Amino acid sequence: MQLDLSKWYRTLAPRTTVLVSTVDKKGNTNAAPFSFVMPVSTNPPVIAIAMVSTRHTLANIRETGDFVVNIPGEKMLSQLWACARPLPRGVSEIKESGLIEEKASKISSPRIKEAIAWYECKLRAEIEGGDHLIVLGDIVAAESNDQQENKPLLHIGGTDFCLPGQTVKAE
Repeated sequence: MQLDLSKWYRTLAPRTTVLVSTVDKKGNTNAAPFSFVMPVSTNPPVIAIAMVSTRHTLANIRETGDFVVNIPGEKMLSQLWACARPLPRGVSEIKESGLIEEKASKISSPRIKEAIAWYECKLRAEIEGGDHLIVLGDIVAAESNDQQENKPLLHIGGTDFCLPGQTVKAE
């Protein structure tokens, strides 16, 4: 069976879903969900996020040189989805969705209190990748809330998400 090339990436699902929070030079915060995300280096720790160039998130990262990768748990699904709405630049998706901002430890962008883990990142590079830009971030601080009952959201496509359920081991 041939795959529709416009939806080829769905065979790589489910994918980790993150909520990237940023701030612009005027202090306006922003958050947007992404599922084209992957670790690219462990030493030094580097993460890659693919995003379209029109995102306020990318503009803020370019302005300040930093961002937070927030790992949302299952309890954040409706708020995560609310952050995907196109709001005018300067209007905070974090506040509009009812999430709470917290000060990050090493960068200017805020982290989101309700997340189950946070990676504070400094912009390393941007790489053109077709209709998306690949943003590489050096992880300068990482923290987890240690609440095991929270399961990270995994994106399948569109409005479909799933949660980790079963662990299998290779033999």
